[in-house]
Amino acid sequence: MKITLPISTPITLPSAVKLLAALLLLPLATAPLHAQDWAKARLDASPRHHEYINLKHGDRTVQAFVVYPEVKTKAPVIILIHEIFGLSDWAKEMADELAAQGFIVVAPDLLTGFGPNNGASDSFPSMDATTKAVSGLDPAVVTADLDSAADYGKKIPAGNGKIATVGFCWGGGKSFAFATHRKDLSAAFVFYGPGPSDVTTITAPVYGFYAGNDARIGATIPATTEAMKAAGKKYEPVTYDGAGHGFMRAGEAPDASPANKAAREQGFTRLVTLVKEMKSAPVASNTTHNKTVATKKSAAPAIQCHDPAMQISGSM
Repeated sequence: MKITLPISTPITLPSAVKLLAALLLLPLATAPLHAQDWAKARLDASPRHHEYINLKHGDRTVQAFVVYPEVKTKAPVIILIHEIFGLSDWAKEMADELAAQGFIVVAPDLLTGFGPNNGASDSFPSMDATTKAVSGLDPAVVTADLDSAADYGKKIPAGNGKIATVGFCWGGGKSFAFATHRKDLSAAFVFYGPGPSDVTTITAPVYGFYAGNDARIGATIPATTEAMKAAGKKYEPVTYDGAGHGFMRAGEAPDASPANKAAREQGFTRLVTLVKEMKSAPVASNTTHNKTVATKKSAAPAIQCHDPAMQISGSM
């Protein structure tokens, strides 16, 4: 049997079936891959106050997502730096989770103005397009955007004057790098991101959160530890055994592996504890030590934040 399409050559039935399947899957292939339904559902159910603000510096305007905790007293402000996936539903849901612990969170969308039609993270047609855009951001523009977010955080009436950065994946490296520039940070929290080449100007304590099954980033820790120690800076890296890169996101997804789930829970508890212990005036120290925290072993391969298979699965 043959099926003939207008202005086309005849094709066999198996080919027609394949063509029909491809047409049916086309909407899925072209739909934005930013959304994580489970993260969005949790965000939508949150009782906390969410708002979008515009941060202006020079001739640039950056959109930011802000979450307020339900507390009586003034709170520390966290500048959340998103992954290479942009300001995703998960990034906003993480901001909300941190606010639930009593912190004000300002999460700038560093892709503001760089998307199609001058859009932001949610304007890109695919995750591949998003990651390329984030990878191509000018470091000087990123620093200026983060400065704008930090300046805003310092002036929030409900804030207590303490500000810290928390970054994940690509944002983890930016959190570390921003600490070399910003002198009024009370702390910098780095989730599976590399350290900068020059750490001598850092004044805030830096706390690292790393995955045991992430040799790409894990291999950088010894050199960063030595550099921080030589410069007399406080750096406390912790490695979660058995976890893969991106465990803070992957560890709360519905299909989370035991190791990623355990690392996510332990990492979140450590982060919250350290933020609550932050001091207003950061004091440099030469205390550096690397810890490895045992979590449940998993036979699953390490999840990379650039893994296309993971992107399609929706566990971004």
